[in-house]
Amino acid sequence: MNLSPATVAQIDRLIARYPQKRSAMLMVLHAIQEEHGYLSKEAIEWTAGKLEVSPIAVYEVVTFYPMFRQAPIGRRHIKVCRTLSCALRGAYKVCDTLAQELGCPLGETSPDGNFTLEFVECIAACGSAPVVQVDEKLLENISPDKAKDLAARLKSETTPDLAPSRF
Repeated sequence: MNLSPATVAQIDRLIARYPQKRSAMLMVLHAIQEEHGYLSKEAIEWTAGKLEVSPIAVYEVVTFYPMFRQAPIGRRHIKVCRTLSCALRGAYKVCDTLAQELGCPLGETSPDGNFTLEFVECIAACGSAPVVQVDEKLLENISPDKAKDLAARLKSETTPDLAPSRF
């Protein structure tokens, strides 16, 4: 596993905070995903060795929690909340608009690698539904018209040759 020395040091500090190594699993996986963008088979095996557990124990955690990814995502990660408040206020139309405007089918990465669009469960902003999260930025009260504007802005800020700018 090719991790930066800073990430390895961070992981070592995390593990030291727990009475049992395996208790640090979620935090270790987050640190690896933060650096690599997803958790490869190699990352799962490395984590198992580091925490002295079987690879299947790590795989169970990775497949249980939806925040962990096992494949690369686009340069911009767009998450549309679909729980009750957001659904009632138009989240499905917002998602359809984003998919059409970005050329990115729901649950997939666009052919140019710029966008990954997915539904998520509860972003915890029900009072300002529907909500969309772009990378780590929360956007509230998104209508289909605002979704069109958002898509245009994202397309103008993201090119295949450049690293993504943060929205």
